[in-house]
Amino acid sequence: METSAHKDTFARDHLPPPDQWPDLVFDLPGLRYPRRLNCAAELLDGAGAASGRPSFRTPSGETWTYGELRARVDRIAHALTTALGVVPGNRVLLRGPTTPWLAACWLAVLKAGGIAVTVLAQHRPHELAAMCRIARVSHALCDVRSVGDLVRAAVPGLRITTYDGGGAGELRGGELLRLPVPASGEPYEAVGTAADDVALIAFTSGTTGRPKGCVHFHRDVLAIADTFSAHVLKPRADDVFTGSPPLGFTFGLGGLVVFPMRVGASSLLLEQAGSRQLSSAIAEHRVSVLFTAPTAYRAMLGELDAHDLSSLRRCVSAGENLPAATWRAWYERTGLRIINGIGATELLHIFVSAADDDIRPGTTGVPVPGWHARVQDEKGLPVPDGTPGLLAVRGPVGCRYLADPRQSEYARGGWNITGDTYVREPDGCFRYVSRADDMIISAGYNIAGPEVEEALLRHPDVVEAAVVGRPDEERGQVAVAYAVVRSGAPRDVEALRAHLREELAPYKCPRDIAFLDALPRTATGKLQRFRLRTGDDRHVGSRRGDQP
Repeated sequence: METSAHKDTFARDHLPPPDQWPDLVFDLPGLRYPRRLNCAAELLDGAGAASGRPSFRTPSGETWTYGELRARVDRIAHALTTALGVVPGNRVLLRGPTTPWLAACWLAVLKAGGIAVTVLAQHRPHELAAMCRIARVSHALCDVRSVGDLVRAAVPGLRITTYDGGGAGELRGGELLRLPVPASGEPYEAVGTAADDVALIAFTSGTTGRPKGCVHFHRDVLAIADTFSAHVLKPRADDVFTGSPPLGFTFGLGGLVVFPMRVGASSLLLEQAGSRQLSSAIAEHRVSVLFTAPTAYRAMLGELDAHDLSSLRRCVSAGENLPAATWRAWYERTGLRIINGIGATELLHIFVSAADDDIRPGTTGVPVPGWHARVQDEKGLPVPDGTPGLLAVRGPVGCRYLADPRQSEYARGGWNITGDTYVREPDGCFRYVSRADDMIISAGYNIAGPEVEEALLRHPDVVEAAVVGRPDEERGQVAVAYAVVRSGAPRDVEALRAHLREELAPYKCPRDIAFLDALPRTATGKLQRFRLRTGDDRHVGSRRGDQP
């Protein structure tokens, strides 16, 4: 590894041992980065820097040019390093709705040599405390509208600075912009980080319920733009991006910040991004590139008659499997071919995909240029085409969990094992079959059943709990919870729902809760999850409560 610019070396010190890393491949000319590299400086000083073109837009009509973005990023970086005392390598948590100020904070942390830990505005105190503890977060920049749960997380020693992402004009900087900094407008010289210095830690739910911190370098941030975006998406400087994934997901961070900035394009950042808000925003702001999940494309089919979506030229789908029926319905109504893809927080963004004439509905695509993929068995041996097996991937970005023994489960034999079962067709296309683990994927969100089970068990009346995924036509899967309560306790669905809303982000809360007399188990006491997935709980007695 290159000599680090970090004074706080916690993240580098807690990387997995090198012999546990997957192999890294840099076989595209565009992936040969210099040894010293600050990805925020590269994005800010790149294609859009010399122009007066817009960088970020909001639904209210506010527009930041690239010059204005850089000035605000520099001011935040000055505030971080002078007033707040952030030193290179410190972890800085970022929390708030998707706004230009959140994006500017992310860029400023990286430009100042810090490590961005971007979380969801939906995360609850218990979840926030766990992530701060794992990453040893010292500072936080938080939208004033999202600060309550972060304060309630009671993270020891955490210094929280707020900004007002919902205000008007410069007032949106809030407390952050009132901090003393050098003379107004003074540029901030980017910290000369190494290409393999840690830039961000992105958290993903593990199947055991304990979040995993995925560590990514400065070069990784550019690599996702120089592979999937450059060779599959192929954006233009005049494109307007938008989408539903928040910046706390790497799908959103890449699609709404990194990819447009890499080519000097602009991004419409939406705080609310349901199907109606997306359709309206596309029509009003003439959006040309859309990032969202299959669930949203299905929902937006019902909005097509009410909104003019003719400005769209690129539609990207990831987060869950894209059914062929959804692809065809969208194509028949719009003439647009959805670019399907699979990515992972561990690998930062999409690594198998296809566009234009290479698309085969019902398949994910082929390895993105710069990436390699194969299907293998549990022993790590490739299986013949047409045979289901584990998807294995390698490229310029690899899984590196922060101080987590599960590293050896994901990185095996030089490959990243994503946890997905795939089939490679004879023509080279990869077709999704299912998850190979117990992860529930609902409307593009990953839900770890054990994490929800632990939250249920924190209710004083619950003595046993199981959470499984069940197929759903609209969402792909929905989370279903089964609970056994103590003798004499009421079987109160709404009480459990209220409890879970306090414990978990809303997307993790089960759509269906059933009370059982006992969980189905084998003679040796092993939980029979397959019976719960199929709804076969008749032998134990149940009372259900479905969400409307």
